[in-house]
Amino acid sequence: MALNIDRRSLIVGAGLGLGALVLPAGRGLAQQILGAKGFTHNVASGEPGPDSMLLWTRYVPAADDHTVRLEAEVALDSDFARPVSGGSVQTGPWRDWTAKITVDGLKPGTVYWYRFVAPDGSKSPVGRTRTLPVGDIGRFGLGVFSCSNLPYGWFNAYGHAAARQDLDLWLHVGDYIYEYGTPAATDVRVLNERALAPGHEILAIADYRMRYACYRADADLQRLHQMAPMVALWDDHESSNDSWEGGAQNHQPAKEGDWNPRRAAAMQVYREWMPVSDEPWKAYPIGTLATLYRTESRLLARTRQADIGATFNAADPDAALKAFRDGIWQDPSATMLGSTQESWLAHALKANARATAWQLLGMATILGRTVMPQEAVNWLRPDASEKNVASFRNNARAAKLGLPMWMDRWDGYPAARSRLLKAAQAADADLVMLSGDSHNAWAYALIEDGKPAGVEFAGHSVTSGGMEGSMAADPAIVSRGFIAANPELKWADTSQRGYMMLEVTPERVTGEWLFLQTIKTRNPALAGTHRMHVRRGQRAFAD
Repeated sequence: MALNIDRRSLIVGAGLGLGALVLPAGRGLAQQILGAKGFTHNVASGEPGPDSMLLWTRYVPAADDHTVRLEAEVALDSDFARPVSGGSVQTGPWRDWTAKITVDGLKPGTVYWYRFVAPDGSKSPVGRTRTLPVGDIGRFGLGVFSCSNLPYGWFNAYGHAAARQDLDLWLHVGDYIYEYGTPAATDVRVLNERALAPGHEILAIADYRMRYACYRADADLQRLHQMAPMVALWDDHESSNDSWEGGAQNHQPAKEGDWNPRRAAAMQVYREWMPVSDEPWKAYPIGTLATLYRTESRLLARTRQADIGATFNAADPDAALKAFRDGIWQDPSATMLGSTQESWLAHALKANARATAWQLLGMATILGRTVMPQEAVNWLRPDASEKNVASFRNNARAAKLGLPMWMDRWDGYPAARSRLLKAAQAADADLVMLSGDSHNAWAYALIEDGKPAGVEFAGHSVTSGGMEGSMAADPAIVSRGFIAANPELKWADTSQRGYMMLEVTPERVTGEWLFLQTIKTRNPALAGTHRMHVRRGQRAFAD
């Protein structure tokens, strides 16, 4: 059963967390979840290691306590007849009653079952998790997700993945939630039964907490977390659209105040509600098979996106575009990761490429170069707005000079992109980028200095709408046009929702994009898939 929140019923006490929510009687599941006591949001695990795991839950006591102690239990069986580990953890309103504990003493490559026990003896749902393997292994399965906008559809991708038995770990590369308020009533994509809480754009800590509670009440998302560990990183919508260290496109200081408190609130609540540590970035060894990297490219060190907009309104747009291309766009001080993380990653790639076959780099935004095809304006819907048409025309004009469509992605930071790929080449790494953000599906063979540097599996969204919403053209025509205009791009789908899976073996990595039949009803059936693979040492997709 999935959550149906009536946003008009939510009353939030000023400055209070979700434990203080009051809902009128008779609101069904909304009351049970958001106004509930006890274990309100199931369990989750993350930050996997060969001998440790982080466990998560949320518990709201019946009494007006300020501190609650929970006991974590870990066993080799779901009946807990063979306990192996555990520990105690405190929670309270200062962290919205969420609880996280890292348990040790586990064995590599092993399935464990876990639960939490409250002071009154009540127990959380039972979760399933798996530690990372050591040594030589033949296969590892990874599910990859991004961009889950709750009002626009059911989380069928999560439900489908959670039912599988061939995936060992989830990777969520960002936009786990969205910060926007309730969409306009005229937006035909919105499902009335997928109402948001709170109904307004989230700005303060109580807002962010309620939004996570709303998302995490979804049955399919709960099941996903319950069945396997997750490595998660944020993108922009966990804070605000197109965010960077000092602000965001969707943050207006004149109306919404200083950016720093909002950024701090977003980071704090993410760490409260997600099964993640406070480490900003991390590497996860998967035996001798691979190293998986979690990165941070939004809130800690990213410099502001280059503003190409003014060039299109200049007296001589072509001259302005050339000056932009040869100047600010090439700025070597522009960074996505910051110098500290860049240095860490370069050293980690060099060390780990000697110890593990594949370097799997989880990244919020796409690394592959993408320019707008010249004919793209002809693909638009007849009723496309003047703003939309102008945007496509401007991007096509910029493309003639080699300028990308999106300055918010890695190809908006070409010097930083070059540094990353050169670090991978210097490390002699078999690099596999895993990214999201665009809402559509792409496969890139990455090139640096004219030489192969790795491949990128860029995933489509769980529910967020892609560029197909602007298009009247057949998606096959759109795909062919983008591939023809972009040498790094080898395949694309611009029309479907779902998730990716990665199958990693010593000799090759296979990526599969899974496409759902629908997100308008709760139905995990697939419409189709697409598979591509890269062989060890090739650093390009196999024919």
